[in-house]
Amino acid sequence: MKACVLASPAPIESNPLRLVDLPKPEPAGNQVLVRVHACGVCRTDLHVVEGELPPRRSPVVPGHQVVGVVEQGGPEASRFAPGARVGIPWLHRTCGVCGYCRSGRENLCERAEFTGWTTDGGYAEYALAPEDYVYALPESFPDLHAAPLLCAGIIGFRTLRLSGVQPGGSLALYGFGAAAHVAIQVARHWDIAVYAFSRDPGHRQLARDLGAVWAGGSNDEPPAKVDAALIFAPAGELVLPALRVLKRGGAVVLGGIHMSPIPPLDYDLLYHERSIRTVANNTRRDGEDFLRLAAAIPIRTEVRQFALAQANQALNALKNDAIRGAAVLSVG
Repeated sequence: MKACVLASPAPIESNPLRLVDLPKPEPAGNQVLVRVHACGVCRTDLHVVEGELPPRRSPVVPGHQVVGVVEQGGPEASRFAPGARVGIPWLHRTCGVCGYCRSGRENLCERAEFTGWTTDGGYAEYALAPEDYVYALPESFPDLHAAPLLCAGIIGFRTLRLSGVQPGGSLALYGFGAAAHVAIQVARHWDIAVYAFSRDPGHRQLARDLGAVWAGGSNDEPPAKVDAALIFAPAGELVLPALRVLKRGGAVVLGGIHMSPIPPLDYDLLYHERSIRTVANNTRRDGEDFLRLAAAIPIRTEVRQFALAQANQALNALKNDAIRGAAVLSVG
């Protein structure tokens, strides 16, 4: 099979992914073998490629927003019939027995595995995953448009829920990429007023197109204070302006897996019960809840299509904020 392989982390400008031939994998146990149709390109993939997430498997095939069809199941797999359309997400497997897993917080499992980081992912013609960690996908979403839902959508949804913002409230979004362009659609469905912050004029326009009541630069002053702020850009310096636009009792929620250092902040910015919290991965319940809601709204993802052989190009474009919406590799 064709696959884009990262031998060792390197700046994406050096185009470190190599398109090679690998043996077609064989499913074991409760794994399913998925023939990949599409794979979303996520900023987490960029963190893996450039080494901001330390290598956990080398070489590795990145990619964790995988859409395809089940070709074959392992001897213990029975959940999906051959031909079923499924999605493989970031959370690849958890231990199932630790305190986090038993208390509904499997996203915090210390022995968790992750697609495209600790195990090979979807920048390939085939991918393996345990059937219990695979999603059935709503038929209403074409393959290319379903792919960004599997991480950008799910993480954006979890970040929004953890913010505590209520229907009729107000929300700031910092960094208007793949996650934000889905999260805003959920927020507007819940009648939440959205203020978008981005350094890119094209991204600000996309936010307006999707219903933002205001869009400006990262350090601009919005016309009103907000109940919560979500930061999807991996820029720690955004925490300070986000705190400044919060109402009393509001929360800043950091939706990324990696972020540059947060500058020192004055206690006055946190006072009046403002808070900062992070999102770590997601649970399967997050994914199931979000996919149901995404079909009901329905969510409309905006995608830019790349061929599998263009994975380096897609990641370079992502790094340079040149993607409106989400980048997706078309495979097969």
